[in-house]
Amino acid sequence: MSIWTEFTEASPRISEVFRRRHAAAGNLCLLATTRSDGYPRISPLEPRIFEGELWLVGMPGTTKFQDLRRDPRFCLHTATVDPQVGDGDAKLFGTVREVPDAELQRRWAESLYEDTGFDLRGEKLEPFFAADITGASAVLVGDGHMEVVIWKPGEPERAVVKH
Repeated sequence: MSIWTEFTEASPRISEVFRRRHAAAGNLCLLATTRSDGYPRISPLEPRIFEGELWLVGMPGTTKFQDLRRDPRFCLHTATVDPQVGDGDAKLFGTVREVPDAELQRRWAESLYEDTGFDLRGEKLEPFFAADITGASAVLVGDGHMEVVIWKPGEPERAVVKH
């Protein structure tokens, strides 16, 4: 497993696509979790990169966070609006861990307010999940071919090209 900074060092191409698409979609991604009945759930989420980690934080009591408390595995997909995938897309796979550090949460909320104007300062942030990345992939389309870049911890990125 890798935290965000380790992932970006080990997988520069995929992390660049993720950052670019994440920013282009106003930080919106789609989060896949596993429901209690075993079926998948897809939910919108605005993950944030802060202090070297990827954070999955949101409204308490929502089913997506109940899913993650029960089964910490997830897939995070950058929001795609172009059926031709001209700007690429990326998926991150991993697990979450809850971080009950009040000082870290205070800094995170301050950063969120400075960046977006959304004010969670002074609130108890629960859930407050950090993502540990266990794999990733990206799709890049151009010059008459599609390239799928794949990464797993401990391995270099590898590309599969389809013409």
